[in-house]
Parts: sequence; C-alpha cells; structure tokens
Amino acid sequence: MADSQSNARLRADAGAPRSGVIHVRTRLTADFTVVANALAQRRGSAVTVGVAVYILSLPSGTPVTIAALCAHFTEGEILISRALRELEAAGYLERRRERTPAGQIRTRTYFYDVPGGTPEPDPDGPPDPPLPSKRPVADETPAEEPSVALPEADPQAISVLASLRHVDPRLVLSGREAVRLAPAVTAWLAAGVTPAQITRTLTTGLPDRFLTRPAGLLAFRLRETPLPAPPPPEPVARPAVPPLQTCDGCDRAFRAPAPGHCRDCRSAGTGLPAAA
Repeated sequence: MADSQSNARLRADAGAPRSGVIHVRTRLTADFTVVANALAQRRGSAVTVGVAVYILSLPSGTPVTIAALCAHFTEGEILISRALRELEAAGYLERRRERTPAGQIRTRTYFYDVPGGTPEPDPDGPPDPPLPSKRPVADETPAEEPSVALPEADPQAISVLASLRHVDPRLVLSGREAVRLAPAVTAWLAAGVTPAQITRTLTTGLPDRFLTRPAGLLAFRLRETPLPAPPPPEPVARPAVPPLQTCDGCDRAFRAPAPGHCRDCRSAGTGLPAAA
C-alpha cells in the first residue's frame, strides 16, 4: 500500500507572532544587566534610556560625569546633560553631598534600578558604611560644605523657604536643608525676583509623589529652572508741565498754569496795572 502524500505542514508554529519583532533569546550567564521594563520602555528621549542603561551596566565607582559620558557616546554635552536632568527628575539619578570618613565633603551620584526603591547589596563590593541602603555609582568633584549656621543665613531667603509649607504641606525643610538652599534663593532675590515669584516657581507643577527628599526637588528647580524675569519697574511719576500761554503784553509764548504776562514783562512792568 502506497504511503499517503500531503503538502500540509507537519506542525503549526505555536505562539509565533504574525507581525512585529520576533525575539531570538540567548541565555546569558555573564556580562549582562537587568533593566526594568518601566525604564527600557520609557516614553520620550532614546538618549535618556540609553544613558540610563549604560550607567546601570557600569560597576560601582565608574565616573559618570558629562565629560565621561560624552567620551563614550557620540551625542554632545547638551543631549547628555538633558538626559541626566530627566533621569534626576524621574528619580533614577540622585546627587548628594556627603562626608567621607576622612572628613572631606564630596558630591556623590546614586543611580536607582527603580525610583524610590531600596537597592540590593552591591555585587561589585561592600556597601558604603555611612549609607548601607544606597549604592554609589561614582564620586564627583569635591565640594565645600556650607559653614553658615541657620541664624547666620539670609533671613529673607530662609523666610521664603519656610513659607513653602503653607502652599504645599509636603515641603517641610530641616534647618540644614534650608541653609543649603538659602544661597540660591538669595541669588534670585538679588536678581530682582520677588518672594512671590520664587514661591510660585518652586511650588507649581509638583509631582503627586516625591521620590526624594523635598530639599532635593527644590535644589533641582533652583539649579535648573531659568531665572524668572523680575517684575517691571514702576513708572517714575514726572512733575506736571504747565501749559503754554500767550503773554498779554508781548504775545510771547511762555509756560504758566494760567494766562498772564511772561517773566520779562513782569520784570519791566509792561502792561501791568499801576499801583493805587
């Protein structure tokens, strides 16, 4: 008996999509990075996502300054700086000034796999003893800690910062945070920006949930927001100019609040009635 012949496929492809991307998976056991879908599929700039994934792939301690990132990517400083600002605003990137065991103040950069999450122990080494719940990516340029005490800070700047809680109860600052933010507020005041303008700039459009301390969000806005234009100066009141009058004696034009004689006619007594 002859075998039956059929042109039908022996087996249908189970689960294969009819369109779109088809993934070819390779099981990786080394040299790979776990990235959350919320970051990998983030809407917006592809440069921002690329910079974030690159930073996540770096071992702790690798410099992630703008110069270091520009040396790796083909994009320029403007796009790299914009990407870092977007990541900081979204809570993935955080810059903090901390004191090292030697007593030196440094600005350190932290990168979070998930904004607001608690990082796991660093696989590249032991966590930093002063901050066991955070994983530093790199040490940046050392910065000097402000030695100004709260009573010595600009009282008007401190008053502006303290009044922010009346607009948004979440904007409660400690004395140290207020001292750290006061110089930036003082610079805005010196530029002619009113306290009401500063309050409006710092409190408008705040997110529903803070991923960092309020001081970090305020510091970002004071540093990155374009300086608001000061209010226009009030017009200076000029003295009223008397109208032009025609002299009754010589027909010369002169300025006076009421008709009469010019100064020369008054001095010469021309046309003036004789004294009784």
